[in-house]
Amino acid sequence: MIRTFSELVQAAQNKGPRRVAIVAAHEAATLQAAHQARNQGLAECILLCDPARLEEVASEQRLTLNGFDIIAEPDPGQAAWRAVEMVNAGQAGLAMNGLAHPRYLIEAALDRERGLRVGKLLTDVSVFEIPDFGRLLLISDIALVVSPGLEERVAIVQNAIDVAHRLGITEPKVAILAAAETVNPKVPLSRDAADLSKMAERGQIKGGIVDGPLGFDNAISPESAAIKGIRSPVAGRADILIAPDMEAGNLLARTLVCFARAKMASVIVGGKCPLVMPSRTDPAETKFVSLALGVLVA
Repeated sequence: MIRTFSELVQAAQNKGPRRVAIVAAHEAATLQAAHQARNQGLAECILLCDPARLEEVASEQRLTLNGFDIIAEPDPGQAAWRAVEMVNAGQAGLAMNGLAHPRYLIEAALDRERGLRVGKLLTDVSVFEIPDFGRLLLISDIALVVSPGLEERVAIVQNAIDVAHRLGITEPKVAILAAAETVNPKVPLSRDAADLSKMAERGQIKGGIVDGPLGFDNAISPESAAIKGIRSPVAGRADILIAPDMEAGNLLARTLVCFARAKMASVIVGGKCPLVMPSRTDPAETKFVSLALGVLVA
């Protein structure tokens, strides 16, 4: 079982190198992450970007461009399409976003005719390394599915379980988060949580243990679960937290990063290949670990 980002990187090294098409790579942190990935044997990077700006960034960062495939495509939308085309042609094993707005790569991947769909819902899975927590924590979906219904929640849970398996968590415990721990007929989310739990019991969701509704505190704290008298194989031991919606998930993720000093890696799964989608403002370390996660999941 992988418990730290350093272990995650080591596991990805054992699977690499993978060819990665990077959209709008002419940005300092993205180029630094690509260098690190290449130097550690994780990836062979294809940089789709503005070559003139890339040269400037490389010079500013004192980084060489030797060993990279560079494709001149300054328009970020066209660069995203080129990346998807390269994946479909077998010229790249996964795609990553650099400086472009995330919607370009997501829209290209979601295109029904030329995209990366394989009949599954594409969802974001984010992994967090939190000081003194003792294990990695997965949260989904914080970036793609805005207001999921029950059918979409099933896909979100299954995709997160599949990523957890790649992290060596053989039977991940999944907590469906809500404001309260009881099922209330007037609260649709609590009913969905109960349905997801029963679906997992009956094998409609495979590979993990699912329970909910659970509050954030009693999902990760055994003491909180004990005080509230919650009897559950998931309560206090969750490996995966399923957010009520994208906004709540994103706020939770940013709170962990800003106040709990968590480190974060993100990947979109459910398509032909993973999409590595760090924030454009993320530091090089975060982009590198997200790329390592993509390589591990691919």
